[in-house]
Amino acid sequence: MDKARHCQQLLEKLATVLQENDYWEAEQPSIEALSSSQPFAIDTLRCEQWLQWIFIPKLSHMIAMNMALPAAFEISPYVEEAMKDAKGLPAILAVTRELDQLFKSK
Repeated sequence: MDKARHCQQLLEKLATVLQENDYWEAEQPSIEALSSSQPFAIDTLRCEQWLQWIFIPKLSHMIAMNMALPAAFEISPYVEEAMKDAKGLPAILAVTRELDQLFKSK
């Protein structure tokens, strides 16, 4: 399976896990909140909001447009710390770790 297709499947799985744990929101945060220049929009969004409204859509858009995907990233340490007391964390981390592994620098 190619990297883009595998990534899209993992993004869909992450969305499902967020939904199953009641983190999926119907109403989008404000444009100001989504426009944060801080890493992970840490100053304006909770981790699960960043995953839903920025991370998943941005990577999905890159895949849909056949754009070059990031060479490497690692989001699991942030997710683990930001959601340390959250319900469903093991399931969420399982997916983010799989994404991290997919994009691990070689």
